Amino acid sequence: MKSLAVLVVSLVMVIAGCSSDTQQDAGQPAWTDEEVTFEADGLTLHGTYRHREDGGPAPAALLISESGNTDRNGDNQVAGPIGNMRQLAELLSDRGVASLRYDKVGTGRTGLGPFQNKPQDVVSTVYTAGATSALAFLAGRPASDPARLSVYALGEGTVHAMSLAAADAPDTPKVHSLALFQPLPGRYLDIITNRVTADGSPETVAAWRAAVEEIRTRGTVPATLPDGLGSIVNPGNVRAVVETDKIDPLALAAAVPAGTPVLLTCSDADTQARCDAVRPLVDALRHTALTVVELEGVSHVLRDDPSDSIANYAKQDPLSTQVVTALDGFVGK
Repeated sequence: MKSLAVLVVSLVMVIAGCSSDTQQDAGQPAWTDEEVTFEADGLTLHGTYRHREDGGPAPAALLISESGNTDRNGDNQVAGPIGNMRQLAELLSDRGVASLRYDKVGTGRTGLGPFQNKPQDVVSTVYTAGATSALAFLAGRPASDPARLSVYALGEGTVHAMSLAAADAPDTPKVHSLALFQPLPGRYLDIITNRVTADGSPETVAAWRAAVEEIRTRGTVPATLPDGLGSIVNPGNVRAVVETDKIDPLALAAAVPAGTPVLLTCSDADTQARCDAVRPLVDALRHTALTVVELEGVSHVLRDDPSDSIANYAKQDPLSTQVVTALDGFVGK
């Protein structure tokens, strides 16, 4: 059940001031990390808006972190200070792209806010509402070019990214391009079922399949499940799991407007986004201007590590050169 343990951790894992970049090449504009806040249905979200000091309009990207207790920088309460989303923001600014990354509900300076006494109400729609407000905030910044808005997301964050691209509400800014790093390839419970089936005993598989049937038909879950599966779904979080499982990434992918530039990465080392597993998602995105990059030996946090070990997530290594090369080929589209 080792690879299942990895999946469990990853899946269940007003401007205040600014500080300028001290490193810049001669003659190049300086970039600043500005602490910002914005509202989403009564929740105040905190984030970092990285932009050029000269304030001229530039392409801008919204960065959406992985699931669970993962903050704006990609840091996770279980795995530690990962920092991959901060690194991504810096790579984008090196390529002339402003960015906004933010602490989603339950993480960083945002915290639970109005959900403090009702954490069970934090379901997928709350995360999508936060992402929608973040995109609107980014579009309204004077240093952002509203015609060149992109969304870069990792893991479960790609679900919310595709939701933004597929949105047709008049008050939702248009997404020009999408970067989907190591995306979820299917419905939440189906992903876990595949992993349990591959790694679990017959008894564990049977117990899990019965639990999935109960969750989907009655919205309840057995009080106990074998082999640590109760950490994935239990009576305390079953409502959130039910809501998350309703989301079909393939349907969202099909709704992304035709011709949208899309970058999708997968990796032979990532147990959550192996290339064979994401092929249905790739097929659902064929109507877009799709670029698929199959990474080799790259972990779920986008660093060179064939083991994809959670113990290595917080080592602060640079992002893989394969990811950087993919970025270089995509940012101008």
